[in-house]
Amino acid sequence: SAGAPKPLPSSGPKSLREMPHPLATSSSEEMGPALTPSPDLLLPRSIADKDLSLPNGTPVDTSSPASSSSLLNRLQLDDDLDGETRDLFVTVDDPKKHVCTMETYITYRVTTKTTRAEFDLPEYSVRRRYQDFDWLRNKLEESQPTHLIPPLPEKFVVKGVVDRFSEEFVETRRKALDKFLKRITDHPVLSFNEHFNVFLTAKDLNAYKKQGMALLSKMGESVKYVTGGYKLRSRPLEFAAIGEYLDTFSLKLGTIDRIAQRIIKEQLEYLVELREYGPVYSTWGGLEVELSEPLEGVSACIGNCCTALEELSEDMTEDFLPVLREYILYSESMKNVLKKRDQVQAEYEAKLEAVALKKEDRPKVPTDVEKCQDRVECFNADLKADMERWQNNKRQDFRQLLMGMADKNIQYYEKCLTAWESIIPLLQDKPETK
Repeated sequence: SAGAPKPLPSSGPKSLREMPHPLATSSSEEMGPALTPSPDLLLPRSIADKDLSLPNGTPVDTSSPASSSSLLNRLQLDDDLDGETRDLFVTVDDPKKHVCTMETYITYRVTTKTTRAEFDLPEYSVRRRYQDFDWLRNKLEESQPTHLIPPLPEKFVVKGVVDRFSEEFVETRRKALDKFLKRITDHPVLSFNEHFNVFLTAKDLNAYKKQGMALLSKMGESVKYVTGGYKLRSRPLEFAAIGEYLDTFSLKLGTIDRIAQRIIKEQLEYLVELREYGPVYSTWGGLEVELSEPLEGVSACIGNCCTALEELSEDMTEDFLPVLREYILYSESMKNVLKKRDQVQAEYEAKLEAVALKKEDRPKVPTDVEKCQDRVECFNADLKADMERWQNNKRQDFRQLLMGMADKNIQYYEKCLTAWESIIPLLQDKPETK
């Protein structure tokens, strides 16, 4: 290309062989404070002040929502937002069953309220089925490769175990789809994606699917990954720490998920036994005149315990397990983004080495190497910002989840305690009347 190419950071008069890798530790003047991953990976945003604001202190307003500086700017703005100042609200509700000649499926109403200029109307209401949500997620992954895309609930269920048209399953899926869209809505980059806009507003989404929707952003077009030929030397320490954390996190959650499902299964088996157990005391009471009252009391007590256990199992199934599954899938999504980042870095390293091997006296950095370096830096900034958002969401979600679980268990045992205490007076010896 015409003109001198942009030099790599910290290159100065050094040869390419002596250039430090852009992902290695840099001076505080160029990269800000050194990043030291904390145990729970609260990774700070790392980008120079000049990328965040103008000399007069005014925040930069970039035109491309896919740029890393735009992401970080919007992150700062988003941190200051509360429920009253947000400008985009999306809800998923009103599931309906559709029976056709070829198939039976469920659609959900997606309602959008907004004041954003990108939308022609302040409010939209469309109906979407699961495969439409899946289309949206695939398009987001395709057009925003540097970002963490929230997971969808699994499409398939084991036949004979869960009826996918049952009221309980549909409601659990509705909640998951609602959370999926809210995750995107709260994201400072994904919420401005063109495909997301179409998903929320188009009356006939199939028309857009057939067209192929050639609306890839420049970032999406530029990040075309070569699957072979490049091998990463080693991840930078902070990204290696992210990878190790995600492996351990998904392993622990998977174990909790399996045990929780086994506990619920055993609770339901116990519930079947209790339902047979209680009526036996009532039948026995019909044969024992003097013991009929306490025996009926025991039968009623067991019935109350049955109801309490049923409610606890439902809460575990509908509220606890879905959150575990979501975060297991979330960690897999984060691992995929990390692999893409590694691939771009490996490509950059290979190109940098190829240039260095030319042994020119005054080597010039090819444009494609610069573009590859830009992609690496964008991946780094976007991935760390998304990781920080994900960690914040995770802490809030699990605090709420565990507090809810504790509360439900307390309620269960209180109901059982009250039930058993109620029959104690019936079992105590009554004083003989003189």
